[in-house]
Amino acid sequence: MADLIRFAMMNFTLTLLIFGLIASAMALLRAPRPWTPAVVIEALFAYFLLFSIAISNFYNFGAHVFFGDVAARMIGWAQSPFQAEVGYASLGFAVVGLLAFFRRTELRIAAIVGPACFLWGAAVGHVLDILRTHNMAPGNAGVILYTDVLIPLLGFLLLWLQHRHGARAVTVTNGG
Repeated sequence: MADLIRFAMMNFTLTLLIFGLIASAMALLRAPRPWTPAVVIEALFAYFLLFSIAISNFYNFGAHVFFGDVAARMIGWAQSPFQAEVGYASLGFAVVGLLAFFRRTELRIAAIVGPACFLWGAAVGHVLDILRTHNMAPGNAGVILYTDVLIPLLGFLLLWLQHRHGARAVTVTNGG
């Protein structure tokens, strides 16, 4: 059990993506049927924003600001003052993600674009570090690297689907 908890915490982006899918399923089970594509998309997108953007970035904020030595070791890098800056940037993304969960507006675009730039930039940095130094630390070459690429792709897909199916007008969450 301790190994499972350690895996979940070290791979928090995957863990929170799964929690978001579970929350989406629970919201859909409470929603009136029949489920339209707009209802399903709204549930998936809203809880993606809450878990994969807001909570995930808040976790990243805490890890880099308050546990910088641990976060640096997990990535295979030395502790640096820039970790606090990464943490505070993550806090900003967390706040925007939380606002976008509650407010179905253009804020959702910002909640996807900002973290996408950060995550794809981080992915490039991790790949370059792997190629240059062969750093295969779990926080550099593991699940985090894959979710650095996958999370923005899922966000843009959900954003497109929301636009295509008019999911903004549907309320599945307790948000506004």
